[in-house]
Amino acid sequence: MDMSAFTASRGIRHGAAWKHCLAIALMAVLAWLMFPDQLPFLSRIAIMAILVLSLDLVVGFGGLATLGHAALYGVGAYAAGILATRYTGDPLAGLMVGALMGAFTAGISGLLLLRYEGFTFLMLTVAVAQIVQNLASKLRDLTGGDDGLSGFSIQRLLGFRFDMQGQTGYVYAVVMLLACYWFARRVTDSPFGLSVQGIHQSRARMRALGTRIPMQLWKLYTFSGLLAGLAGALSAQTNAIVGLDSLGFELSAEILVMLILGGSGRLYGALIGTVIFMVLHHTAASINPYHWLFVIGGMLMLVVLVPREKIVGWRMARRKKAAA
Repeated sequence: MDMSAFTASRGIRHGAAWKHCLAIALMAVLAWLMFPDQLPFLSRIAIMAILVLSLDLVVGFGGLATLGHAALYGVGAYAAGILATRYTGDPLAGLMVGALMGAFTAGISGLLLLRYEGFTFLMLTVAVAQIVQNLASKLRDLTGGDDGLSGFSIQRLLGFRFDMQGQTGYVYAVVMLLACYWFARRVTDSPFGLSVQGIHQSRARMRALGTRIPMQLWKLYTFSGLLAGLAGALSAQTNAIVGLDSLGFELSAEILVMLILGGSGRLYGALIGTVIFMVLHHTAASINPYHWLFVIGGMLMLVVLVPREKIVGWRMARRKKAAA
């Protein structure tokens, strides 16, 4: 591809990014108008969407299967909670510290993890997450141990107080989601992002082209940790509590299911999958709190067993038939 064609294609992709952000903002406003009494739940969806977005960078674009991504999220949550408990409740400072701690944890662990591929990499991510969770449990004076962190307060955000209705928290979470999506889209559409996608498709070919594969993947993993830590900090600030479950294997598995439901490697699929999973979870659990996993399991089996191309082809055939 020549330079002019590459520049034109980047312009098209950046235009699509702005359209996606506008669509997300409109849907967020519509959700507020339709469900004004569910703002804490909607905030939770926005925060989880950021976390799944960070996972999509690793899985969908980097081709790195992980089941320990919650560790990066939990580290960010604990960092923001500890900062608010011991030093300052400034939300922007907590957000920055949480994001940096997520990036730092990803960067340090990535030096070891990215030496390996496939199943070995997968199991090592689980091991790292277990180590981090165990440390959080043992450092009781700092993290609260099994009881977690609670009782801290967050200061006003640009003059707005975090109210019980969750209005400030919702706007805060949606704005951060828009910023993270736009920034992630710019990264994936950059030459760096294209090189990472090339590594996912064929490591041998990219190695032959002189690409420094470990370094590129390390940068991607660290950036993913930044977004995951930011999501954790948002969760700590909007809920005013941090528990060991934020580092758990169950959360890592859940966000992977969300990504599979929406489709990996497209970014917007992370948002779609998060909304589907969270709404189904909330609805099914309210109807039957003991068997809601049957609904999620059935949906996941449908997505995995029925190829997306077959569903698209079926819909196109239906449209042609209707037009005729």
